[in-house]
Amino acid sequence: MDEEPTECLWVRIKGRAGAGDIIAGVCYRPSDQGDLADEALYRQIGAASRSQALVLMGDFNHLDICWRDNAAECKQSRKFLECVDDNFLLQVIEEPTRRGAMLDLILTNKEGPVGDVKLKGSLGCSDHEMVEFRILRSVRRACSKLTTLEFRRADFGLFRDLLGRIPWDKALEGRGAQDSWLIFKGHLLQAQERCIPTKRKSSKTTKRPLWMNKELLGKVKQKKEAYRGWKQGQVAWEEYRETV
Repeated sequence: MDEEPTECLWVRIKGRAGAGDIIAGVCYRPSDQGDLADEALYRQIGAASRSQALVLMGDFNHLDICWRDNAAECKQSRKFLECVDDNFLLQVIEEPTRRGAMLDLILTNKEGPVGDVKLKGSLGCSDHEMVEFRILRSVRRACSKLTTLEFRRADFGLFRDLLGRIPWDKALEGRGAQDSWLIFKGHLLQAQERCIPTKRKSSKTTKRPLWMNKELLGKVKQKKEAYRGWKQGQVAWEEYRETV
């Protein structure tokens, strides 16, 4: 799909009678991959996402992405999240796949093509969890397993107390930045699970609206780019206002 060097493989899976084909992609993104290769990957994902059904899987090496909040610290990780949002993709992995980090992802532009997602332990000397799932050729409506946090019912007093009990100096002694972050994140998520209830998220918000055609999608992307340019001081206010 693109001449830039990226470690991706794309195949087309023929759908059953009455169902469309599925585009399946497998990707490995090295942790030291540069911006040009990232942009080439995003162009490939954008082209593939215009198919009726897309399933993209692989190790994208974005350690700092918090999928619950759809946020990240690193610039490259934020660009990846923008690609996911711009192409209306849904990330279906819900558990860490390597040492507390969610590196291996499954992305799809519909809920139906992916089912029975399970982590099956590591294979051989690999420190990554194996991810087992089914690609359903006859796409059916599936119930969303996505949940969202209910902060209105949260017990923040207990939350602060649980984190305050941890001897952080001892827990983080001799640890590097990445290990310290993973330890802190683990305790944070444990406290969150105890103190902040969740509720099931409606699947309606995860699908591309029927009225969102290619022309409107292009205008939405143009507006987002103009806003980012204005926030970064690269676009004048008048030019931004004219765009939106």
